[in-house]
Amino acid sequence: MNKIESANQLNGFLNGIVKHAGLKLKYRITVDPAIADDRDWERPDILVEFAGPDSSLLLARGAELLRAMELLAMEMLHLPGNEHEKISFDCMGHRKARLEELRMSARVAAEKVRQSGTPYHFAPMSSRERRIVHLALRDEHDLMTESTGEGLRRSVVLYPKEDGARSRSRQP
Repeated sequence: MNKIESANQLNGFLNGIVKHAGLKLKYRITVDPAIADDRDWERPDILVEFAGPDSSLLLARGAELLRAMELLAMEMLHLPGNEHEKISFDCMGHRKARLEELRMSARVAAEKVRQSGTPYHFAPMSSRERRIVHLALRDEHDLMTESTGEGLRRSVVLYPKEDGARSRSRQP
């Protein structure tokens, strides 16, 4: 992926969306953004940050419109699934807040699994968010994570280490 060319294509794409949808938004496209501590688990090649009076529209319903625009941008750039982390869209710090929410959920789930000894099933989430959960729990040596399900129903399951190993050994 040529980052500068991709950033220019993104600019044209987003300019059309913002203009034709009548959105009161501005955006900034940064190639190779400096990574702050709160973005240590996401290292995009291109970061698009939105702001403006219509920011709330992007963030409504769990940032559904923001995520949809990000997905359309990836499709427009013909990025394969394993390169989706190269582009990141954000609006008013939403991604940072979601990252912290996922980290906190992972910590709470870890304690529940330790106390109950039973697996914890997270709600379905995107591949990017599942990756964050897996990374948040990678140092929990008594626990293990596994993605399960298909498509939009794919989620993370957190197991006590011995329970997860038993359940996987029974699968064909």
